[in-house]
Order: sequence, then C-alpha cells, then structure tokens
Amino acid sequence: MDKISAVLIAIGGYGNNYVRAILNEGDIYGVEITGAVDPYPERCMHIEELKKRGIPIYSDLEEFYKTQKADLAVISSPIHFHCKQTKVALENGSNVLCEKPASATVQEVQEMISTRDRTGLKVAIGFQWAYDPAYMELKTDVLKGLFGKPRRLKTLVLWPRNMAYYRRSGWAGRKKDEKGNWILDSVANNATAHFLHNMLHLLGKGIEKSTMPVEVMAELYRANPIENFDTSSIRILTENGAEILFYASHAVKNLFGPIFAYEFESAIVAYNDPAIPESVNKLVARFKNGNIKEYGSPDHGSIRKLWKTVDAIRGKDIIYCPLESAMSHTLAINGAQESMPEIVEFPEKIVKREGEPVLNWVEGLEEVLKYCYREEVLPSEADISWAKPGKKISMIGYTHFPSKS
Repeated sequence: MDKISAVLIAIGGYGNNYVRAILNEGDIYGVEITGAVDPYPERCMHIEELKKRGIPIYSDLEEFYKTQKADLAVISSPIHFHCKQTKVALENGSNVLCEKPASATVQEVQEMISTRDRTGLKVAIGFQWAYDPAYMELKTDVLKGLFGKPRRLKTLVLWPRNMAYYRRSGWAGRKKDEKGNWILDSVANNATAHFLHNMLHLLGKGIEKSTMPVEVMAELYRANPIENFDTSSIRILTENGAEILFYASHAVKNLFGPIFAYEFESAIVAYNDPAIPESVNKLVARFKNGNIKEYGSPDHGSIRKLWKTVDAIRGKDIIYCPLESAMSHTLAINGAQESMPEIVEFPEKIVKREGEPVLNWVEGLEEVLKYCYREEVLPSEADISWAKPGKKISMIGYTHFPSKS
C-alpha cells in the first residue's frame, strides 16, 4: 500500500488531534506527515516529536508547495482561512480535509466547490458525526423510511465558555477580521456547529447529503464583550418540509447537553432527552408502538473522519461530508446572521460575571432555553422580557452573504 503524504495546516488547537493521530497511527493507515504549516508552531503539543522526525515546518502554505507536494492537506486553521487554503491546496494537487465549518459564507463554499470540480480532487469537511458508525446506522434507517417523514428536529447545547476562550485568538467571537474578511465565529458556527449540521445532514436524500434550508428565523444574543453572538435560538424550515430548532449558548453557568429529539411520523429519535430515559448517552429511536431501537453512542472526539478521507482518496470509500453537505450549515448560519444583523445584548442587570478568567453568564437563561426546547418556541414567542424576534429570511436562491437585495 503506497503511503498517503499529508501536509497539516494549523497544528495548534484542534490541529493537535491530527498531528497526534498520524504520529501514533499513521503507519497503520499508511499516512505520513511530509510537512506542517503554522506561523506559531510552538503552540503544537507535539512540536518536539515533529522536529525529532525531521518533519519540516513552514510559516504559510504557499511556501510549503514551493518545494513539496502532498496527497492530502488537512486544514485546521481559523474559519476565514478555509476557503483560500482549500483552493491553494487543490491547485497544487492535494485532496483536502478541512475542519468545520466549510467557510464563513455561501459564496466562499461555492468557490471551493468550483475549484474542487475543476481540479478533480476530493474535499471533505470535518463534521465528525457524519463519519460516525452509530450516526451512519441511524441515517441509513432514515433513508430507508423506517421512521416515516420528518416533522420537527430540535437540539439544545449549553456549554459555558469563559473569557479565556474568547481571548485565545484575535478572531474568536468576531464577525470580520481587520481586513474585512467574514469570520462569523459564534456558538452556532464553531463549538456547537456539529449539532446543527447533524440535523440538516440526517435529512439529506443520500448518506453523504444534507437537506437545504428554505427559510431561517433567528434570535441572536450576547453577554460577552464580543462582536458576534454567544447565544442563539434558530428556527429553520427545510426543503423536505421539516422544522429544525437549534438552541445553543456559551453564556450559561452550568454545562448541559447536547440533548436532542428528532420527531418523525412513526418514531422519535433522541439523545440525552429527559423525556426518553433510554437515550442517556446514546442514540435511540422510540417508535409509537413503544419499541426501542438502540444505535450506540457517537464518539464526539473521534478522528475517524481522517481515516475515512484517506480511504476515499484511495478509491475505497466516499466522502461522507462533502462541501455540498457542509454548505447547508453555512446557509443556515448566513440566514441566521441576516435574520438578526444587530446582535441583541442581554440586559446588564441579569448578566453575572464570576471567576478568573471571567465567566459571563445570564441569570435564568438556562431555564429559558430549556423551556423553549421543551415547548418548541423561540424566546420572543415565550414572552421573555429581553427577547426580540428576528426577521424571516428566505434561503431559496440564496447565493451571497450578505444578500444583495
């Protein structure tokens, strides 16, 4: 088996996972690192091992390609670099595994698709549940029609993040960078993005496809001193007639979730949903006749997406989350930002600031979002005093963020 050569772009932060995986298991899967790209390589936990193995490190991707080639480029850089780096890698003959989200805007994702198609190479996006065996078994049953038509899918994720999270980089919580490039970093476009994408991906008409949003309405809030939002309640209507509700926040005190319940004609698929006790830490389907089907527990920290992409490069498998699938998530995010272009700040009197680094959390927010999840409404529809409704945004024919209409 010929080895797959890989260049790793951004080896700190989440990129550490790819470095570790290939250093430890590359021989098993026939993958070797031929170079790493990072302007701050000292942030990599495995930097000494990379040096020990004589793996060259470059400050930018163009520099790498001046002297090297790679079968695969693994991109873990910030959101606003995804489009450019993917295109550079493709133009230089590398297939790509890019971390989620695909990019900040739908037009950037379309540029990536065009470059991929022109070069004839492969691009995978790292929404890891799309590659997970338990999730894939569930989606296979959805495609078979085992549960009937989808009606409403809802997810709640409350993950506290203190100011260390927002200070870890110059782009965290930003809408744009200093050059005016869109970033759109947020709770829904970064840490909890997987769980929004899962709902769209699950309803796609193929194992690797997602359903597309046709309308988005969002309520976006913040308690932290950031540009974009740390709390979101989003309603999405999809092309196959289902409703998606997504509730997520970093401005809470207690860790809770993810929990979700996906309602179909003849069953409810759940994970950690209090209404279905059998769903604790595992995916289950409860049918209307009371029968339960278990799918196991998805591995949120899995690096399986890397090895499945390698298999696809060898022609042994498909890409389970291609750019088209990931674009459904980007469309949802772009629609949400259009729905509420000015982020609403929580009233100062209910924002609590505790600890060091400071955690900014909103009194009563956890209870509000749990209520909204349970009752399947947005905060403004629950008559919450601080809540404001967003505009309904049609996503039919949507090709540019912000829309030019």
